[in-house]
Amino acid sequence: MSERLKSTLSPEEDSAKVIEDLTKDLEFRLNTDTNNDAHFVINPGSSAENIPPPVSDNEQFSDVPLDEDLDKDFTERDKTESDTDSIDEESLKDAELDLTDDQKQERKLIAEELKVVGNEAFRVKDYERSVEKYTEGLRICPLQFTQLRAFLYCNRSAARMSLQKYTKAVKDCTKAIELDDKYLKAYSRRAISYEALDKLDESLADFKKILELDPSHKEAQKAVIRLPPLIEEKNEKLKTEMLGKLKDLGNMLLKPFGLSTNNFQLEQDPESKGYKINFKQ
Repeated sequence: MSERLKSTLSPEEDSAKVIEDLTKDLEFRLNTDTNNDAHFVINPGSSAENIPPPVSDNEQFSDVPLDEDLDKDFTERDKTESDTDSIDEESLKDAELDLTDDQKQERKLIAEELKVVGNEAFRVKDYERSVEKYTEGLRICPLQFTQLRAFLYCNRSAARMSLQKYTKAVKDCTKAIELDDKYLKAYSRRAISYEALDKLDESLADFKKILELDPSHKEAQKAVIRLPPLIEEKNEKLKTEMLGKLKDLGNMLLKPFGLSTNNFQLEQDPESKGYKINFKQ
């Protein structure tokens, strides 16, 4: 037992100190949860009904809907699956050093043909082949053709979303946005993928960016109106779970003193949002 617990304080005073120590960071944790920006997300199956073909690269916005009965293990599948379709841009950069301009143009044409094949595979729902062809296009398309590469990454994200590989879809959308920071379709697909992964802060950021680029955007407008209560509900649930864990720990430490957390009352200051603990018999 620690020296503090061996002190000559009365059981009630000593218990109060234990609880105060246990909960001294409670204000910081709760304020952090409360003061975070609201998270706006699209719920699975709540927007578009069909996955639009990715061939229309210049379309303003296109959502890939999520299955209402999502595979609960899709995030683990993303993590454990070997990334055989990764793109080594450093190797591409080195390989392009010896290419002539004509050779680069030839490679661009091949990449465009692979993109068309990938689009056709997508239309017939052969998503694995679609991913394969977009990947081949990315591996041959010279880095200087940023717009084509952005299309390939964004199209591949649509196929991956159809396969419920949302972690990889996020990565593809991020690459597309790095190449074109005004690519609305990439922000759209990334926002939906983030929501599927329960990364609500990131999803909100993408929807806010969509509205910055297009304030009249219908889907984003609906999202920012519909989703705040869902986010608040999630935050409250997290707070309740955290307080429950603290209470269990407090009861365990107070039991030797013949006390429990029921002897202490946690009150929140409505102005400062801080918390104080009151002892009661």
